Amino acid sequence: MAGSLVDRMMGAAFLNVATYEEVEHDETATGQAAAVVAMVAVATAIGGWNFGISAVVGGAVSALVKWLMWAGITYLVGTMLFGGTATWGELLRTLGFAQAPGVLAVLAIIPVLGWFVLLGVSVWVAVAAFIAIRQALDISNGKTFLTVLVGFLVSMVLSGILPGSL
Repeated sequence: MAGSLVDRMMGAAFLNVATYEEVEHDETATGQAAAVVAMVAVATAIGGWNFGISAVVGGAVSALVKWLMWAGITYLVGTMLFGGTATWGELLRTLGFAQAPGVLAVLAIIPVLGWFVLLGVSVWVAVAAFIAIRQALDISNGKTFLTVLVGFLVSMVLSGILPGSL
């Protein structure tokens, strides 16, 4: 039986490996993963209100595109360079749920604390994404780190070529 969206978000946020394995293998969870990304985009937009309208619009509009592209880049790097055994869909689902802690970005609207909230949430999401990538690709921590590093460098290169796309 598939887990509920809330249960899966909580499991992902609490870095529960079994949750990442569950969504990796549940092909019907892609819609749930997209819902998580959309919720995080809204939370980020609300939390970014203090940082100006461009933060609100930029955060909300780019979230889905970034998710799709990061899953694609991670898939290519992880499978082609480091021997991972995932599909793009598996990475899409696990990385979507890895963003679950991002719903707390709504708290960034609190004056003075906003930047600290965003920093904490960003670190939390990064750790969750590491676990998501490792579980989806079925690779070691070292290969996961290299996948993230190379993927980040590829993203930076693409960002230079396609400004605002990542």
